[in-house]
Amino acid sequence: MSQNQGKPADRLNAIANHLDPSKKDEALEKSAWKDMIDQINWRKNKNRTADTNDHGYIRQKSQGKLWVRERIDAFVDRKSFLEFGSIAGKAKYNPDGSVKEYTPANFIAGKATVNNRSVIIAADNFSIRGGHADGSVFGKSIMAEQTARNLKIPLVRLIDGSSGGGSVTTMLDTGFTYIPPLKGMHTIIGSLSEIPVATASLGPAVGLGAARATLAHFSVVAEDIGSLFAAGPPVVANATYETVTKKSLGGALLHTTNGTFDNLAKNEYDCFDQIRRFLSYMPNNAFELPPVNIDCKDPANRRDDALLDIIPRRRQRPYQVRDILTRVVDEGSWFEIGSRWGDGAVCGLARVAGYPIGIIAFDGSLQGNVLTTNSCHKFRRHIDLCDTFGLPIIDFADYAGFAIGIKAEREATIRYGSTLTASLYQSDVPYFTVILRKVFGVAGAAFVDNRDPNWRVAWPSTDSGSLPLEGGIYAAYKRELDAAGDKRNELYEELLGKFEAVRSPIRTAEAFDIPEMIDPRDTRPVLCEWVKLVYENVLPQRVSQRKAHGPRNPYRP
Repeated sequence: MSQNQGKPADRLNAIANHLDPSKKDEALEKSAWKDMIDQINWRKNKNRTADTNDHGYIRQKSQGKLWVRERIDAFVDRKSFLEFGSIAGKAKYNPDGSVKEYTPANFIAGKATVNNRSVIIAADNFSIRGGHADGSVFGKSIMAEQTARNLKIPLVRLIDGSSGGGSVTTMLDTGFTYIPPLKGMHTIIGSLSEIPVATASLGPAVGLGAARATLAHFSVVAEDIGSLFAAGPPVVANATYETVTKKSLGGALLHTTNGTFDNLAKNEYDCFDQIRRFLSYMPNNAFELPPVNIDCKDPANRRDDALLDIIPRRRQRPYQVRDILTRVVDEGSWFEIGSRWGDGAVCGLARVAGYPIGIIAFDGSLQGNVLTTNSCHKFRRHIDLCDTFGLPIIDFADYAGFAIGIKAEREATIRYGSTLTASLYQSDVPYFTVILRKVFGVAGAAFVDNRDPNWRVAWPSTDSGSLPLEGGIYAAYKRELDAAGDKRNELYEELLGKFEAVRSPIRTAEAFDIPEMIDPRDTRPVLCEWVKLVYENVLPQRVSQRKAHGPRNPYRP
């Protein structure tokens, strides 16, 4: 949707036309319920009309942020939003029953369509008490979560503030404190195994807001206005004596490099665009097939000559794995998730012959193809996402193994590598491997040997084994090399030459450890055929089993 749609002027004009006194509702004028309906309409008008003189609204606009209803208008299909709780708020009454003071609820929820698909929208109104618990926010928030799960349609949260979290001032109103609850958390967690959940952080996500921003399958933050922290700068200053700003404590750039948020967006409109794209690959729920693009114009038999030499013959030279991905998948369909974190792990969604798929790969151009703790976390999350929503996984394999050394041991790399391995083996979504270059050790085996049968093809650049040959020679022939003295390098080169003769992947394929060696240009045709087969023959049966027995594994964010 363009940025011109859903403008504030459109909303104000619509309200003005609806409330135009010259347009008499003759039926209402005669109705015995006119007084009640007038009160309902008055409250709806109060809730749906921005008070441009209110300091909260002025603060919102001075920070360059959209008002909450402008956000909804900008994100959903035009005129598709059906609100529930449209008159929810906090009122004080005069003795005669008339309204003395009225504050709209600072949380808006309802059903809408996004690209003609139904979704539930849950949005914070930071201009009213910073989104703290007030004006029926708990009830509306819980109903939004429950409705999405009950209807089995995606949920989108637009986070700005504490999302109904507490404030110390609340106890002055109630006259007592309380044991902090997490109302609706069972639904929030349960939904992750059943429906797609996406969040956009469009301001500070604090406390409960931070939890709601990250308990999702896809999270995006607006670089110009978004941030996230467990507690804000004033609380931090009192607790840890650190003087921080929102940006230095939990700014968008920080939290997209540590995996707190998946993606960084330029602004609010970019957040909305990214969520639309994410949802376009997702089914409505875990009990349906992902949506297929039947209008795909990219030929399934397309062969790209640039793939022939995209990986250098010299093994030490790097290459750009994303160049391979974009040349193989449907044109324009690559959508990367988490590009700013993961120490080389590359994860994303794409389409092949119109069918949605998940992709995992590795970018070794910066620090080699070794898996760190962060790499393992990122891969594990993406594999769980694909497994939850039935997206076949295509692995473009180039893994030298788990990271080694003091830093790796301090970060418990093997511990989290084992968690990743468990995720690979526990998932049952169809899985296909294209071996690009390195496949070594436990890490390599976990990525390419986790199905029965293992569907995998290999490029001529494949280099595999228990461990990289260069380091393996030093380990296996340590005594001889140490005894060689000045001729150590000469002996090493001699040994390396002997191994080079049996290193060729062609010999591996001769032994049928690789089902098929392929010309790199044939990668797309092979994948298109495989994906079509699993969508027609495997995934429907998998969906039926899910409907009968529920998800095999709970989703872990």
